[in-house]
Amino acid sequence: MKCVEINGPKSLVVRNREPKVGKKGYILIDVIKAGICGSDLHYFVSGGPKGLVMGHEFSGIVLDNGGSKEFKPGQRVTALPISPCLKCEYCKNKEYQICPHTWEDAIGLSLDNPGAFGGRILVREDMVRHLPDNVTFESGAMVEPAAVAYRAVNISGFKKGDKCLVIGGGIIGLLTAMFLKLKGASFVGLTETNPLRGKRSVDSGVADEWFNALEENIDKKIMAKANPGGYDVVCDCAGNSITLSNAINYTKPNGSLIMVGISLGAVTVPLVTATLKEINIKGSIAYKKEEFDAVIELLRTKRIDLEKFIDDTVVLEDVQKAFTRLTSGKDSAVKILVDPNKTKIVEE
Repeated sequence: MKCVEINGPKSLVVRNREPKVGKKGYILIDVIKAGICGSDLHYFVSGGPKGLVMGHEFSGIVLDNGGSKEFKPGQRVTALPISPCLKCEYCKNKEYQICPHTWEDAIGLSLDNPGAFGGRILVREDMVRHLPDNVTFESGAMVEPAAVAYRAVNISGFKKGDKCLVIGGGIIGLLTAMFLKLKGASFVGLTETNPLRGKRSVDSGVADEWFNALEENIDKKIMAKANPGGYDVVCDCAGNSITLSNAINYTKPNGSLIMVGISLGAVTVPLVTATLKEINIKGSIAYKKEEFDAVIELLRTKRIDLEKFIDDTVVLEDVQKAFTRLTSGKDSAVKILVDPNKTKIVEE
């Protein structure tokens, strides 16, 4: 079985591994489509852990049901990639996303649990979800990142009619803007350093206006579209010192700032400003099961379109090029899918 492994900083390699086999209590899935996530890009740039097979956004077909009464071979599925313990106080309160163990054995995020860039994956039965007949495999692979954005909006304190700002026009930023619009925001602005992505946010209908974060005096333009004092809700989908500092400045007194983007290092922010304005700052990680399921239902009822964000689908041999494209900072691409079952045809 072919798979893509991390081989070092900005280096991926295609290698052969023994294919996964069925296991009691687990669903063996033949991956049809898998998405490249923002966290995958962090791993790609850092080059570790070496040997990791990424891919935690996926859809596929059941090969072996592990003795399940709910799932049968041949059925179309997607799944939550997390691994909550189901025993701690957080799991008992159904806060699986903050269980201390939820990422220890997560699919595509753990060396011990290879991800969807390897073709076949084993998923705990309680994490697997049926994919409705009218939902494509492409959309099925987009459920996971959409659920991340859905949760961020859910916990933001957002109210219909609010003016909102999203910082960062990657896939999570675009999906966050989409859900803010869906829930009734009166204005959604988006800031970006990449003009191609910024323009895309407006062209795709998820943002009313985009602002070039590198433009001189851009703060005045951004604040001119806000309520007096700032935006009701600001979602930082980039996660660094500059964007988080800007987010604090753009949020109105007693407004909500949601940290969606993740920084692996320390950040420096103007806490005095946040304190003086009594801003409500909250982190957002992953999703609840109910939020993952809600995205599937929104797809089933055609209330959202996730395929419009997909830029390309590549085979395993071209995953390196796809990662390079997504980290270039000069491309409009925000989401590239991987088809692990196709092989590149070499022309002679």
